Amino acid sequence: KHNGKFILRIEDTDLERSREEWAEGIMRSLRWLGIEWDEGPDVGGEFGPYFQSQRKEIYLEYIEKLLEEGKAYYCFCTQEEIEREREVARQQKIPYKYSKKCRNISLEDAKKRIENGEKAVVRIKAPMEGTTVVHDIIRGDVEFSNDQLDDFIILKSDGNPTYNFVCVIDDYLMKISHVIRAEEHLSNTPKQLIIYEALNIQPPQFAHVPMILAPDRSKLSKRHGATSVEEFFENGYLKEAIVNYLLLLGWSPGEDRTIITLDEAIQKFELEKVSKNAAIYDINKLTWINGYYLKEIDIDDLYERMKYFYSKVGIDITSFDKEYVKSVLKLVREKVKTLVEVVSASIYFFDSNYEYDQKGVEKYLTVENLKNLQLILDDLKNINPFSTDEIEKVVRKKAEELNIKAANLIHTIRMCISGRTVTPGLFEMMEVLGKDEVINRIEKTLKIFA
Repeated sequence: KHNGKFILRIEDTDLERSREEWAEGIMRSLRWLGIEWDEGPDVGGEFGPYFQSQRKEIYLEYIEKLLEEGKAYYCFCTQEEIEREREVARQQKIPYKYSKKCRNISLEDAKKRIENGEKAVVRIKAPMEGTTVVHDIIRGDVEFSNDQLDDFIILKSDGNPTYNFVCVIDDYLMKISHVIRAEEHLSNTPKQLIIYEALNIQPPQFAHVPMILAPDRSKLSKRHGATSVEEFFENGYLKEAIVNYLLLLGWSPGEDRTIITLDEAIQKFELEKVSKNAAIYDINKLTWINGYYLKEIDIDDLYERMKYFYSKVGIDITSFDKEYVKSVLKLVREKVKTLVEVVSASIYFFDSNYEYDQKGVEKYLTVENLKNLQLILDDLKNINPFSTDEIEKVVRKKAEELNIKAANLIHTIRMCISGRTVTPGLFEMMEVLGKDEVINRIEKTLKIFA
């Protein structure tokens, strides 16, 4: 819409919590969702490297610049000294702020102390009065009193720069126009604006989107059904459904709509129309949307996606006639919501060695019902064509002849050919299985339970 570029940057400054496989997982998930980047770790571009852990020398140049200009300083306070200050603040019941006692140590003296082996962090010289205003596209102007801000650390004693600092440098060097992130990062923004000011750099535009909360408005967790993108894939969710659902969390195209495509959203989306209020995560709504897309997806596309899910239960659908598999998928997708459910609802189409539901056996495979089943076998063998309509006519006619309810025959045949009490429509299912397979399964059941 804006003819911009999407740059993928991996923020891995916290080395203890960063692993290469996690970054690979992020990239796999984005690609699966259909989100491609113009520049990034695996595609290159003019703004690399794209792992922050590989950009340390760049950050140190800018920290040195701030030190030389007197806009930052070395702090030699030990952890014990800082903890004593914190304890005083706790006793006085006031928010902790660093005492700034190293603020006026000259750079020359500081460097001598470092050469002598003293450990130090680098702190920014934050303004001590006035306000810092965040101009937020979604929330308007948000004001922070500078006397509440701290001389925060921009370089740790282990030589690694902090998150707030490296993000500013990268956003500047990568020419980022919009920083769009969760509202929990709003408190970081005044700190980042202070760094922009110190470096005399024009900041990007900021937009802090609402948090996603659980239905009880608590923090979202796995117990609410929230999980990683890769786990949603494994659980049989379609990428189209996830994108659709996420698009409508905290934003509306202006109509009462549940279904919207990514292309439509690109045309209609405006950051100014994103809600300030927290969005509520509803796994049931996501699952409903997934069921909608499952019914709408092109059947050849569904066939390709299902190969993996059937393989997880040991079924290679490519060993079956493709048209047969597609007929099965068309039949079962109407009643299920995920690709995992497609497998569980259709496994007996590909494996005739199914177990019989015990309650169904007791209820439907009675002596009387099996006797009636024997009487309809020849009628089923003579159906031609073996189509849904013809099968239904024969079954209902036979029920009349035997003076029994058609449901008795229907439930009994269903148990015979699937082992289940619940399946798609029986007559459609019989047509898909084909006459020979239906007869074989009925005869097998009669032998087992006669």
